[in-house]
Amino acid sequence: MSRDSLATQLGLKVGAMSTLLVLAVCFFGYQFVAKGLDQIATSALEAKMNSVAHNLSDIKSVEEVKPNAHTLIDLAMGHNNLFVSIFDATTLNEPIFTIGPKPSTLELHRFSATPSITYHEWQDQSGRPMLSASQIMRLENDAQVFTYLTMDQSANTELLNSLMRRALIAAPFLLLFIFALAWLTVRRGLKPLTNFLRVASRISTENLEQRLPVANLPFELRELANGINSMLNRLDGGVQQLSQFSDDLAHELRTPITNLMGKAQVTLSRERDLPEYKEVLESCTEELERVTRIVSDMLFIAHVSHPASSIHFETVKLHNEVVQIMDLFSYPAEEKGLRIVLTGEGEVRGNRLMIQRAVSNLLSNAIRYCIKNETIQLKIEVLQDSVRLGVGNPGVSISSEHLPRLFERFYRADKGRARSQGGTGLGLAIVRSIMSLHQGKASPDFS
Repeated sequence: MSRDSLATQLGLKVGAMSTLLVLAVCFFGYQFVAKGLDQIATSALEAKMNSVAHNLSDIKSVEEVKPNAHTLIDLAMGHNNLFVSIFDATTLNEPIFTIGPKPSTLELHRFSATPSITYHEWQDQSGRPMLSASQIMRLENDAQVFTYLTMDQSANTELLNSLMRRALIAAPFLLLFIFALAWLTVRRGLKPLTNFLRVASRISTENLEQRLPVANLPFELRELANGINSMLNRLDGGVQQLSQFSDDLAHELRTPITNLMGKAQVTLSRERDLPEYKEVLESCTEELERVTRIVSDMLFIAHVSHPASSIHFETVKLHNEVVQIMDLFSYPAEEKGLRIVLTGEGEVRGNRLMIQRAVSNLLSNAIRYCIKNETIQLKIEVLQDSVRLGVGNPGVSISSEHLPRLFERFYRADKGRARSQGGTGLGLAIVRSIMSLHQGKASPDFS
């Protein structure tokens, strides 16, 4: 397994977390078991101490403790790890009664008894762990005796050690199993990414039809696949638009360049007088101006579509701006006997110069294709959440199949008419780009 593999890295991380979890379970499990055994031993000693106290309360004097010890012996029967020691309160040199190994009971002198039960953890001379309970008890004649009950904890300690040894022996195999299972699980979970890679390797600018399958994918990977598919759809559309644009641009530039070359070749084919050369140069200048307008418009569209920096927006009163533009186009309108009528008012947030450029393109287009002696209507409307500017003119109707493409670059409903009238085929495309920059849209609908 390569460490560069994502499945391996995730498997190792899951395995490491599992290792910490196993260690934590072992540690806290050991603590819980130890605590539980201590509570069991404490409860057992408390119950025994209560029984001893009850039996001693029926004994009349210290001297009668040993003769009546059969009841105490019955309490210790069946408990090989339980030791009972009773001392006279007046002397602690020798117990008056013991059950269990005597050396263990003599070590209890270090603990002082109290009226309530007190617990002590200690080790005897052999190193065995002990738990003792001490209490001052009273006989029937109100004499005091010191009572000690001691439980050997060696069995509990051995049980804990045995559990720990078994856990340490089983841990490596358990962790190895966890690591392998984690790696296999992660590898299976990441299998869809292999399919992603297979599809991605087939994608190129010539082949953008590949899409990632989304069926039976987990939610996270399904969202990723949908996002990549959406990106591929946009790329496919962008590449197709770029291809179409390249073809259109080559076609648009080929005509003036061909004209320039043809005129130059014909002119140079023989000697001509000065007026002929001047006429050819003027004709070439017109073609070069057309090429310059095309390049200028393309640069403007590129600037608007992908602005390098933020563009200054301000509040623009559309009525005032449209009136200024109408004044600029008053002369070409008068030449065709056209009237320009503006109705409505409204304010928008935008770039003043770009708005002027868009309105100028629309009005210029309307004047170019309007029938003589007719009226061009400009209408500003304030809608619920937007402002609309409409430009309409009476002219030759456009077929419905052309309407959706009117704002595309170099698209013409009439292939030859706009070129003969000096248009570049980019005016409406510029309008659409400016509207997109202003979070608006351009539409051929006018009502």
